[in-house]
Amino acid sequence: MTAQSTGHPIAGGLHAVDSGPDGAPAVVLAGSLGSTLEMWDPQAEALTAAGLRVVRFDHRGHGRSPVPDGPTTIADLGADVLDLLDRLGLDRVGFTGLSLGGMVGMWLAANAPERIGRLALMCTAAWLGPPENWTDRAATVRAHGAGAVAEAVVGRWFTPGYAAANPDEAARMRRTVASTPAEGYAACCEAIAAMDLRADLGRITAPTLVVAGAHDPATPPEHAERIARAVPGARRHVLDGGAHLANRECADEVNRLLVAHFA
Repeated sequence: MTAQSTGHPIAGGLHAVDSGPDGAPAVVLAGSLGSTLEMWDPQAEALTAAGLRVVRFDHRGHGRSPVPDGPTTIADLGADVLDLLDRLGLDRVGFTGLSLGGMVGMWLAANAPERIGRLALMCTAAWLGPPENWTDRAATVRAHGAGAVAEAVVGRWFTPGYAAANPDEAARMRRTVASTPAEGYAACCEAIAAMDLRADLGRITAPTLVVAGAHDPATPPEHAERIARAVPGARRHVLDGGAHLANRECADEVNRLLVAHFA
């Protein structure tokens, strides 16, 4: 962990999948709240085909990563990633984060800049209030499980047309959200509730690509515009199609953007 980090990595470390050539430049992919590393399947294939090493992981309390014991902050999620990089022997990486993963990416690029060579932020926000939206969701999930919010969450992930044309994918994503451990999901909700990275954006020095989905109801394009204005030299791209999980709905276009940015 770097001297700038104030977070605490989770005991046992994150579950991750590492693919591609060992000596190649590495790109880390960080997903959304309620997802697992499988959400990045289209990008992992494209980036490894471009000759890059790809590391995907499950956030704490998601997928096969340990569930947190106590409160969680964005700094803690960032510390988890730094611990993962240390375990893999990766001093400096490219980083792509979507939604919660993008929040972690912004924290890392501002607080551990020597570890992040290039940055791509997708469908995310530096502040996503009001906090009560997230603390209320955390309370619902603790009381009833993540299945209680799965339908509404995936309803924001895809446009109605895409969900209707791809019912199996939408159903699989609902199952993924519903199977997220309640405490893992709730703790990350509270991390978002307490997050405000707006003052950190000006300290990001990594070349940054900011991508938004034109039809994203969770983090509309104005969030990407605010980030791109605040990060020195950042480039912004709005996908004409796609809602919140734009890396799935607009996979071909996202793959082209990421390969051009990292390779």
